[in-house]
Amino acid sequence: MKLDQFLKYQGLVGTGGEAKLRIQRGDVQVNGSIETRRGRQLALGDAVTINGQEVLFMGERPADH
Repeated sequence: MKLDQFLKYQGLVGTGGEAKLRIQRGDVQVNGSIETRRGRQLALGDAVTINGQEVLFMGERPADH
């Protein structure tokens, strides 16, 4: 899953546009380092931090049936 999609899916941002802006502005960290690429692919166990809140990426969301 891409970083911007993950932020939106987790409810850490309200829209995809907000995710893009926050990532480009340097507000988001992945594994403790600022990440400015919204299309960055997350790997299992990556720690994403925004607004002082850390969320672990535990894999793709289940497909809708």
